[in-house]
Amino acid sequence: MSVSLYYCASRSVPLTAAEAAAVERTVSSRASSFPYRDEESLCLYDGGGSEPDEILAGSTKLPFVADRVLPVVAHLLDSVSELRRALPGAEWRVHLDDLDVPWDEEEGYALPGMRDGVW
Repeated sequence: MSVSLYYCASRSVPLTAAEAAAVERTVSSRASSFPYRDEESLCLYDGGGSEPDEILAGSTKLPFVADRVLPVVAHLLDSVSELRRALPGAEWRVHLDDLDVPWDEEEGYALPGMRDGVW
């Protein structure tokens, strides 16, 4: 059974050119620092998302190797935190299958009890 992290941002105003460029920069820089080349990393859907007003959406299947899960989750949540900060005014939903991941203004996204990839 696989577990995935899902992320989406919605708002009535589409991405500006500057925001789209910021998203591309974030995706590129985060991909280059992803810890495992043979695992799925940040994956945004083409054209935003499937819901009206979704300006960004994506998902990532988590690794099956236990010692890779926490570093991958930490990296992905840091990536999504960076994307959220680049898209002001958007409403975000980030969840690990059915578990909502909370947002903290200072720390960004992290699973409860987890900071910097450490539980």
